[in-house]
Amino acid sequence: MSTAAAETVDDDLWSAIGDPTRRRMLDLLLIEGAGTATTLSRDLPVTRQAVAKHLGVLDRAGLVRATPAGREKRYQVDEAQLARAVAQLASVGSAWDARLQRIKRIAEAIQRTQQD
Repeated sequence: MSTAAAETVDDDLWSAIGDPTRRRMLDLLLIEGAGTATTLSRDLPVTRQAVAKHLGVLDRAGLVRATPAGREKRYQVDEAQLARAVAQLASVGSAWDARLQRIKRIAEAIQRTQQD
């Protein structure tokens, strides 16, 4: 990956979405528009307390925004931050595609020299 691409990757962001439970939570929030730890825990194989902790990680990474809703917080996906994550993924994917193409060219060159 080029230095410019490396600088655009946010490790905290990727750590937050690296967990499958948190990715599922983002999916649920995108489908429903918003949710609380209680409502999300109904659709996840973890406790409400675990959901609240995962939401805290997503909130610190900026992927969700919380607003008070009675005794709980109501969370929504921050679409701009999610779009930033998607752009980073595309950038990383592009960098890896270029690396793999270079490896392929090197392997083909080695194979040609061995055949001669």
